[in-house]
Amino acid sequence: MPTRRTATLPTPRSPTILSRARRVTRLQFMALGVLVGTWGAHIPSVRAHYALDEMTLSLVLLAAALGTVGSLFVAGRIVGWLGARSATALAAGLACVSLGIVLELPGLIALLPLMLIFGAAMSILDVSINTEGAALESLSGRPIMSNLHGMFSVGGMTGAALASLMLGAGVAPRLQLFGVCAGVAIVALFASRWMLETHADSGGESGDGGKVHFAWPRDKLLIIGLLILAGMTAEGVMYDWCVLYLNQEVGMSQARAALGYAIFSGAMAASRFGGDALRARYSERGLLRFGAGMAAVAMAVVLLSAHPWVALLGFALAGAGLAPVAPILFNAATRVPGVSRAAAIASVTSIGYSGFMIGPPLIGSIATATSLTAALGVVVLASGLLAYGARFVPEKGD
Repeated sequence: MPTRRTATLPTPRSPTILSRARRVTRLQFMALGVLVGTWGAHIPSVRAHYALDEMTLSLVLLAAALGTVGSLFVAGRIVGWLGARSATALAAGLACVSLGIVLELPGLIALLPLMLIFGAAMSILDVSINTEGAALESLSGRPIMSNLHGMFSVGGMTGAALASLMLGAGVAPRLQLFGVCAGVAIVALFASRWMLETHADSGGESGDGGKVHFAWPRDKLLIIGLLILAGMTAEGVMYDWCVLYLNQEVGMSQARAALGYAIFSGAMAASRFGGDALRARYSERGLLRFGAGMAAVAMAVVLLSAHPWVALLGFALAGAGLAPVAPILFNAATRVPGVSRAAAIASVTSIGYSGFMIGPPLIGSIATATSLTAALGVVVLASGLLAYGARFVPEKGD
């Protein structure tokens, strides 16, 4: 068992330390987004390379989701043992390696365990950088979580746009994955050196007095987790299926269809960069209700029209509408008393990321029985449920 460090959240002696930590944490969120965007844009590549039908592809996506959800039960403990900085470096390296070789395997039997590893690494990376972000927001005394999640969206847009450009230029998908993942690994490992040396634990308790490893969601944590479930289901379906929808149902080439993912992520980024100011001025419940409602209406119009330009505009509106979900709800979870930041984030994310586990087989089954267009109606339903449930979000000071 690794030696545990002191369980204290540092009080930086210079504003330079916080400023530098904020910059590199933004970079880590962007790196995570690039990986997610690259993976989303290359799901059709995986499908073509391994000759998968929609149901088998759903199993591949389910394997990644199982790795994601399963690792959340230990993610808080890993962050507690290693600290967010070391956990980020470890998870980023593992995620980059697993995605970089995804098209190098002999078949489906080898692909499924690799997807478990990829999902687990991405989950731990997500928890560690969100824990760092929550600490920075607390130490800074001003909201930054929307900005950080905006950088994730910028990364998703960048990864998808790079894939679109390289596919259009005829670059082999396996070379794309190797090059992008190598670059992300270098950036993430370098940036982790400047993160805060925090969140390590001694004796099972965090610096703020809560359990560091995992907290079973109940009461407010359960409510927040279920709302994240709705939001992550909608967002995860868009990440996994929007490129294939544009390619298969709307008739766009894969290179052009990848732009749909970039537009969705770009709209999320733009919305999130303005999100901190909106959170300071307006009710978080109201922001969630409006955004989720807009996403539901936009996707309903997209699916009814099946027109390329309407789809791209609808993806932009859906991305902007879903953008407030993660920043508001993750930060709300860290305000629940008696639970450490890492444990609170892991707790609600364990429920929320179940959306990524439920989504692939659900979409695959509906698409097989009817059509992918009908299956994407899940986004409309999940967004509508999130809009309704926004009334239960605890406001600041509750």
